[in-house]
Amino acid sequence: MPRAPFPVALLGSIPPDIDAVVMRDGHRTVIGVDPVEIVAADGAAALEALDHLTPGWWAGFFSYDLGRAIERVVSSTASHAEASAPTPDLMLARFDARLVVDPVSAQAWIEGDGTGRAHLESALRRATDMEPLGVHAPPQLGPWSSSFTREEFEVAVRTVIDLIGEGDCYQTNLTRRLVCERSADPVELFAALVTQNPAPHEALVRFGDVSIVSASPERFLRRDGNRIETRPMKGTGTDAAGLLSSPKDRAENVMIVDLSRNDLGRVCEFGSIEVPDLFAVEAHPGLYQMVSTVSGVLRPDVSLGELVGATFPPASVTGAPKPRVLQVIEDLEPVRRGVYCGAVGWIDTERNAADLNVAIRTFTIAGGITSLGVGSGIVDDSDTGAEWEETQHKAARLLAAAGTGIPKDARVGIAS
Repeated sequence: MPRAPFPVALLGSIPPDIDAVVMRDGHRTVIGVDPVEIVAADGAAALEALDHLTPGWWAGFFSYDLGRAIERVVSSTASHAEASAPTPDLMLARFDARLVVDPVSAQAWIEGDGTGRAHLESALRRATDMEPLGVHAPPQLGPWSSSFTREEFEVAVRTVIDLIGEGDCYQTNLTRRLVCERSADPVELFAALVTQNPAPHEALVRFGDVSIVSASPERFLRRDGNRIETRPMKGTGTDAAGLLSSPKDRAENVMIVDLSRNDLGRVCEFGSIEVPDLFAVEAHPGLYQMVSTVSGVLRPDVSLGELVGATFPPASVTGAPKPRVLQVIEDLEPVRRGVYCGAVGWIDTERNAADLNVAIRTFTIAGGITSLGVGSGIVDDSDTGAEWEETQHKAARLLAAAGTGIPKDARVGIAS
């Protein structure tokens, strides 16, 4: 077996007009190229398509807006715009040949004999002769505009606080979209992110003229046979001790844990739901996040489409109660989220296995533009200015990787 090259060096050797994905599977990285089958669907048809996937290894994305087919959401604005070219609610591709890179054993190998094998063999021969990749030059994107000005965002936060005070909801995740009016090179952007902002659930999807580049730190769903796990991330800070002792962040986290327990309880065996880890604090580039783990045993009669339908969109990027909050988000956010706040990952229908991230810290490249979403969770004691600053802080490191210089106030390149 050859030594393991840097995954981006491998993908950089694949012609740019060939569809490809890069996915994490634990500590390993899996690269698929030249799929043998692609499924794209919207609305209820997307959930149905999940139950009819050909046996094999699939990878791709779920748009947040698939949630509009799961819960009743009424469009309240005729001019509700897309922040980028529309993407399907579901887009998955089946890869019969995949290259696996294992940094622990420092080995790489090819699995399967599909149409992409020749490309992977050629790329592996070239990439193993390369030197390890250092810090990758940023793609120099920018300037960026925002779907909300600071004043507009703070007004929306105040509206959510008022709704919470009226008992209409308990927590709402409010987001804004940053847009650069040009297309990033997805491989170049992915290389910059994985070297400057590495993440445990990073992913790259390149399907035709739509690409998704994700530096997500959060797991949405992991399936291993009948075992299901979700790890909602709610609570952000720059100091670990301060985050752990923050009443606001702990309240946010426990509400989302309860929502996740309810979601899994709809499809798991009675009494199997557990919370093996509550209020864990994880270090990620530039910040700390509070993470909890919820797990359960899937009932044998539940299909893949039913599992996704019971849990999507992810609890941490919606709020509670989820049906009401989806409507609040629809009413307040001026653009649709698209893939942002949806999910990116892989599904192995032969092994009943899957790993999907929450598509945060995620760029979408489509329709000649590049977009990035950022958001924060609003609860009854939220401070409007602090919530805006949280979105700035989350954007700063990602925009720096994308080539926008960020000074200490993290506002360069972001409309305010």
